[in-house]
Amino acid sequence: MNYFEYVIRDEQGATAIEYGLIAMLVAVAAVTAMQNLGTEMSTMYNGVQTKMIAANSANA
Repeated sequence: MNYFEYVIRDEQGATAIEYGLIAMLVAVAAVTAMQNLGTEMSTMYNGVQTKMIAANSANA
C-alpha cells in the first residue's frame, strides 16, 4: 500500500510534463519569430535586387 501512496504523491512526472510544455512554447515562439524574420529579409533582398537592376539598366 505504501508504494501506491508514493506513486500517487510523486510529482516528478508532472514536473517533466511542465518542462516539456515550456520547451514546446519556446520552440513555437522561435519558429514564429524566424518565419517573420525570413519574410522581412526576403522583402529586403527583393528591394535591393530591384534597385540594382534599375541602376544597371540606367548605366547600360
